Amino acid sequence: MGLSWLQIVRLALVQTALGAMVVLTTATLNRVMVVELALPAMLPGALVALHYAVQMLRPRFGHGADGGRRRTPWIIGGMVVLAVGTVGASAATALMSVSTLAGTMAAAFAFLLIGAGVGAAGTNLLTLVATSVAPDRRAPAATLIWIMMIAGFAVTTGAAGGFLDPYSPLRLVVVTAAVAGAALVLAVAAVQGIEPASPAARLHEPQARPAFRQAFGEVWHERQTRRFTIFVFVSMLAYSAQDLILEPFAGIVFAMTPGGTTRLSSVQHGGVVIGMVLVALAGALLSRRFPGLLRGFCVLGCVGSAASLAMLATASGAPDGFPLHETVFALGVSNGVFAVAAIGSMMALAGDGKKAREGVRMGLWGAAQAIAFGAGGFAGTVLVDAATAIVGRSDAAYGIVFGLEAILFLISAALALGAISVAGSHRVPKAASAANDRAVAA
Repeated sequence: MGLSWLQIVRLALVQTALGAMVVLTTATLNRVMVVELALPAMLPGALVALHYAVQMLRPRFGHGADGGRRRTPWIIGGMVVLAVGTVGASAATALMSVSTLAGTMAAAFAFLLIGAGVGAAGTNLLTLVATSVAPDRRAPAATLIWIMMIAGFAVTTGAAGGFLDPYSPLRLVVVTAAVAGAALVLAVAAVQGIEPASPAARLHEPQARPAFRQAFGEVWHERQTRRFTIFVFVSMLAYSAQDLILEPFAGIVFAMTPGGTTRLSSVQHGGVVIGMVLVALAGALLSRRFPGLLRGFCVLGCVGSAASLAMLATASGAPDGFPLHETVFALGVSNGVFAVAAIGSMMALAGDGKKAREGVRMGLWGAAQAIAFGAGGFAGTVLVDAATAIVGRSDAAYGIVFGLEAILFLISAALALGAISVAGSHRVPKAASAANDRAVAA
């Protein structure tokens, strides 16, 4: 049977704790640096990019746990490093009000810790779920983990926001430390006792493990793993490139106010959640009957995203009467369908290929996603500026960039057909199979 629903919920709470700490560094500290400290916006942007860059080490973190066959110590250790980095980042931001140079140097080190903590905890958390969840629960589990992370964003920003007023550097550090401490306690309590103390793999496999370079080389030479890595990178590049340009597009082309564009983003995020839930329900009800369901949803989500972006690309030429909210909602639903199906497929494919390489595979895909997210948002803004310089009209420039994103999503749909196997998407994970074997033997 694999993990029970209660165990899946508990692991999702770890993701909530992770999201609670990350959102403080990517949103709250970003705002403090730009508004209260009047620093260039590129400074927090560079720091966030640094935290994504460190996540290129995700395959190494996964390999470390592959050797010991225990994920829990890596999850807890990663959360501890993340908590230290989060508090350190807030202290560094407070230091910037006294010395910008010293604060920036301290913040760079803190964001390195944040990236390392997210990489170690996040990679091994997803690998633990991937190797232990039953096939018919993959899509719901992926949805739950994603939504719980968003819940961590929402709860933290709402609660911390109230305590941060009136702002002071000391208050920032105290509130951040309280959130990080509470999140760490939640994560440690949630993960305790879920992973068996002596997995079956440790009883039947030798303790020796190959060097990371050898393990990584073996994984990279697996054709399906390599194809799925390319799919993850291209699709997540298309997914993230819209993040920083949708609201400015609505303001320039449709003359929407800041409040109006914020509500538009809410419409998109609501669509994302609905798309995720639809895939979760369909996966729970139909995955046994249709083994290729997740691959189909991946393709459908990519094609739907491409169609929605193509619609937005035409809006700059005829904004009057254009169904903006409906189109953005459709984009959100398609994004949600694609994202959860991709994560569910990632969980299904992690156990394919050579044994004891699940963490390396999950780390490789996590690194591809992190690089794509770090590059996507930045690339979207750069392309808008470049297109504006070429065509001389910012409204037309947004249309060009949305069109390019639509093409990327169509390429992603084609890649998904070759990267996600129907048979692999319905294979019982090794941990679940081992549990069944032990039950039969008993």
